[in-house]
Amino acid sequence: MKDSFNNIINSETPVLVDFHADWCGPCKMLAPILKQVKDEMGNALKIVKIDVDKNQSLASTYQVRGVPTMLLFKNGKQVWRQSGVLQKNDILHVVKQHI
Repeated sequence: MKDSFNNIINSETPVLVDFHADWCGPCKMLAPILKQVKDEMGNALKIVKIDVDKNQSLASTYQVRGVPTMLLFKNGKQVWRQSGVLQKNDILHVVKQHI
């Protein structure tokens, strides 16, 4: 998983990674918001969902202690990180700064 994850984040297109869990209520609230972000951004943004229970080593590598946690990568570098639920416009604002 780690090799394919590194291939995904090593992209000129910004990649928003959503570390989540099936049992997490706020994660369920964030899912439709991320869909709206994707619908608005189209191909200018990739969104990847990572289940922390199924990918514990990846979550550990990025020191994800709580869910949801979003990380934004550009060219393989982490450029932003936020835990908790954000509204669509807040996420769009951050993403647009890194396009």
